[in-house]
Amino acid sequence: MADLDDIKDGKDFGIGRPQQNEAFYLKGCGALDWGMQSRLARIFSPQTGRTVMLAFDHGYFQGPTTGLERIDLSIAPLYQETDVLMCTRGILRSVVPPATNKPVVLRASGGNSILTELSRESVAVTMEDALRLNACAVAAQIYIGSEYEHQSINNIIKLVDEGSRYGIPTLAVTGVGKDMARDARYFSLASRIAAEMGAQCVKTYFVDDGFEKVAASCPVPIVIAGGKKLPELDALDMCFRAIDQGAAGVDMGRNIFQSEAPLAMLQAVKKVVHENMSAREAYQFWLEAKHQEG
Repeated sequence: MADLDDIKDGKDFGIGRPQQNEAFYLKGCGALDWGMQSRLARIFSPQTGRTVMLAFDHGYFQGPTTGLERIDLSIAPLYQETDVLMCTRGILRSVVPPATNKPVVLRASGGNSILTELSRESVAVTMEDALRLNACAVAAQIYIGSEYEHQSINNIIKLVDEGSRYGIPTLAVTGVGKDMARDARYFSLASRIAAEMGAQCVKTYFVDDGFEKVAASCPVPIVIAGGKKLPELDALDMCFRAIDQGAAGVDMGRNIFQSEAPLAMLQAVKKVVHENMSAREAYQFWLEAKHQEG
């Protein structure tokens, strides 16, 4: 027990100085519980309010796609440079060392493949298992306008409800079906529905025309998907314009691990997201870092 000798009365009570309660810095997240805010603060930098996630969860429906044949060879060298890891529980347990000590956004939907209807997904992870894996958030697709729209929305609702019980945020990922229009109107609709269902953050696609409306109409933080592999300058330009128009970060996979110099590309993306470096400057940085990496 505490030593009872030499107990002194407190003196500095700050009389006349009201207690300061700092508001949480993320858009739309001020009313969340302490634990959920704490997990979000590991994903989104308290210094910039932004994030760079490294997505390598593609295998849950694509299998060993190009660049992800061996996670231990292609992705492991990037662990320490990224802000956040986004992957499945199978890869997390089998390949990612616990000592990596990076926040994890855990892929929590599945049950489909590139050979079947992509929108037919189920919740694939219990919240208890997400807790066992020390996940900072769980992620699932939402397919607005698809054949299985209702099921995908229900998946988000289930994860939001269970996550609220344990203080784990849900990242809703706006999936796009084969016949869906990739425009601001669609992504505004999908992102807003995800947020209205309670998702604490949303991952969607950047569009050249009207992305600022997508970001503005979503009441929670938006991060953009990297999408298909682009030339490095184009990918960096997409990052810059997304951040400039209101995105809170990027969640990139193929544009990093399929790059000629993946580590240099990840570093360049971070320069854009956290340091507001222009796409052209970041591309020059990538060229110089690529030379060193090679």
